[in-house]
Amino acid sequence: MAERDPRHRPCRRPLVRGLAAAALATVALLAPAGPGHATGSARLAPGTRFTPLTAAVLTDPTPFEATDGRTHLSYELLATSALSSGTPVRLDRVEVREAGTERVVGSLSGQALAEAANPVGDPLPGADGDIPPPPAPTPTVVQGSQQWIVWIDLTLDPGRPVPEVLDHHLVGAVLTPSGPSTFEETVQATPTGRTAPLDLAPPVRPGAWYASESCCGNTHHRRGLGPINGRFGVPQRFAIDWYKVGAQGQTWEGDPARLTAYLSYRQPVVAALGGRVVEVQDGVPDNPPPVTPPVPPIEDTVGNHVTVEVAPGRYLLYAHLEPGSLAVREGDCVEPGRTLGLIGNSGNSTTPHLHFQVMTTAEFFPTDSPPFTFRSFRVVGQVEPRIWDDNLGLQPTGVLPITPSPYEGPHRSKYPLDREVLEF
Repeated sequence: MAERDPRHRPCRRPLVRGLAAAALATVALLAPAGPGHATGSARLAPGTRFTPLTAAVLTDPTPFEATDGRTHLSYELLATSALSSGTPVRLDRVEVREAGTERVVGSLSGQALAEAANPVGDPLPGADGDIPPPPAPTPTVVQGSQQWIVWIDLTLDPGRPVPEVLDHHLVGAVLTPSGPSTFEETVQATPTGRTAPLDLAPPVRPGAWYASESCCGNTHHRRGLGPINGRFGVPQRFAIDWYKVGAQGQTWEGDPARLTAYLSYRQPVVAALGGRVVEVQDGVPDNPPPVTPPVPPIEDTVGNHVTVEVAPGRYLLYAHLEPGSLAVREGDCVEPGRTLGLIGNSGNSTTPHLHFQVMTTAEFFPTDSPPFTFRSFRVVGQVEPRIWDDNLGLQPTGVLPITPSPYEGPHRSKYPLDREVLEF
């Protein structure tokens, strides 16, 4: 660290006293910007004002192409009220725009906004089962001093360029005792990610597989907000849970209380890309299905697992493996297709499946979850009703209700969307 020049004495900033931040913000909303009287060379940027909401993003929105043929951008906007606890803000519209041109890339309002936003401590309804969530409240009202998260999932038509920088235009009203005071603010200029998604081979052997909890709906992967080490993150944003599917669409046969009833159980897990093994955890017992197990200690969340470093800042996680089945050690260099272990039911898992994702760190907590694609696969159907791994074994039968998909057929370098059934 450079030494401070003893001749340099930083200026002391005067404190604003006598007005609460809420009052300042409300007054600023009501008072249009006018000519200033500054005599120095410094000038405020045009449009500078107090704003009732502040905003931040949790990741660099990285574009990826999915099986629908569109380019997607999935990320989160944290909106925090800067007003007092007794002054609510009605949020009417969130526009994602191309910074500089103000071209609208996506917009949320009304019921769509209500279903895509929630206070950070309150999960969205419907995130813990296959029962459709009740209608969300409209309008969206952010209480004073409260922080909300807006789950943004943009889709761009084929050929439409991805903006280099996004900004977020918020429209609403401060609900004062004397009536609503409308506002508009443009916040959080955000560069889009420039690192291309990893293009991978499958993490499992050839066959039919169900891609559960994939992006981009209300799943516990996509909307799993985690407060880790004092910061919010979404560590499973693009994770996929893989279930083996039989010729009749079945995921289990016989007694669903037996691990061996599940077609996924003890299926080989293989390296989707070459790299160096940086973490191996073994010895966590398999959970008896299909009852949801107690939440494990944080270090056992993903159960027995293998983590492989495949590029600087990019790691592949293969999780919920069978104890004693891991076939690699830390420091091993693996080639694509090498068997790493067998699918089990360890950690925070109810029925056997492979939890697979890309991470930005060697540890699951804390990490970010960037998108990825698979080099080659075929979509053979989809499952419309929500079937979660937490209740897969509680269904009357193990047969998935597979229906035709509008995206059936071969795909290359695409990301599978939630509840698609595909063949590697």
